[in-house]
Formats: sequence, C-alpha cells, structure tokens
Amino acid sequence: MDIPITSLKPIYHPSSTRPTPKSIQTTLETLYLQPHPEGGYYTETDRHPLRIPNPNPYRKDGDQTDTTRSLSSTIYYNLTPNSPTGFLHLNRSRTIHSLHRGRARYIIIHADLADGTGRAPVSSFVVGPDIEKGERVQWVVEGGKYKGCYLLPDSSEKGDADEEGESGGLLITETVVPGFEFEDHEFMSQQTMERLLPEEQCRALSWMLKKDG
Repeated sequence: MDIPITSLKPIYHPSSTRPTPKSIQTTLETLYLQPHPEGGYYTETDRHPLRIPNPNPYRKDGDQTDTTRSLSSTIYYNLTPNSPTGFLHLNRSRTIHSLHRGRARYIIIHADLADGTGRAPVSSFVVGPDIEKGERVQWVVEGGKYKGCYLLPDSSEKGDADEEGESGGLLITETVVPGFEFEDHEFMSQQTMERLLPEEQCRALSWMLKKDG
C-alpha cells in the first residue's frame, strides 16, 4: 500500500445536478458510452470471433456455465465527476488496462491470496500520466481478485486531497482474456468483505460496495 487504507476516500460524489462539462459530454457521445453496472460508462469495441474452451466452466454456485469463451474482449471505460466510482467487483478472467487520459486510484483485494485465516491482502496505486511519480499507464489485474477505483483530479499536485479538483474524467481501455461475460462477474458483498478483511478495513472501504438499486 502506498497510502494507509483509512486514507482511501472518495474525492468526487455522484450528483444529478452538477453540469456535465462539454468535453466529457463529447467523449460520452463520440465513443457511444453507456452507463456501466459497476459505475462509470463503457462500450464494447471488440470481441474476438475465435471461441476457446472456458477455463472456468463452473459458477460459484457449482452450476455449469458455457463451455467456451471468446478469445478476448475489449471496452472503453470512463469515470466522470458525476459517476466517479467503479465499485468493487471480481472478474474470473485476466484484465489488461491501458490509460488514455485522466487519473484514478485503484484498490485490489487479493481474494485469491487469502491466508490461513481467510484474510486477503489489499493493494492500491494511482493510474495517471505522471510516471515519474510512480503513476501507472498500464496495469494488469488477474482473475479472482476484487478491484475497484475512484476518480482523482487531473493534476497530480492534489494527490488524494480531500477536495474536488478539475477533472476531465478517466478514460481507459480494458482487454479481458478470455473474453468478458457477466456470468464470470460478481460484485463484492458486505458478507464477502467481512470474511476477507478485518473490521477496520471494512469500515474504510465499505463505501466502495455497490448498493442495491
């Protein structure tokens, strides 16, 4: 962790009254972005036509899912000040991320690395263009981990300051291998968080859980 877990707090808060800057609206319209269930916006830009054997043929409940998957799938993903949070979720496939513009903080809960007590390590990092300060422009999240993210100001001078700075939104590409299907996706629940994390960390990160509705 580059900062304490208790310092992971939202910078922007969803608002239906805050006007959407023209540059963000142009991005949404030009790239045909639609609201994503995880928060933010997305559109699928590619799905490889080749089908391969599904490496995870059984769902969490033990029922069998489709026996094949696309080789890969790719989306644009966008966070904005009006939709600034990607809520904690797990994909069963590997996801490669590439930055186009903006900044955000990512939180990874490594459920696949839980120790003998069932507790999982947590890591966090900033994605953005300031590579000299350690910001990342490309990152990979392996399947079986919970990830979430929240928007940061465009200027790295503000860091994770508890105030809203100017942001034109985060725009990234995500490529999932094998290709994404919602059957391979699950949101983190309160019960799962309490199983994987100690109480103090649950209190600090509970705002990153997707609420019903």
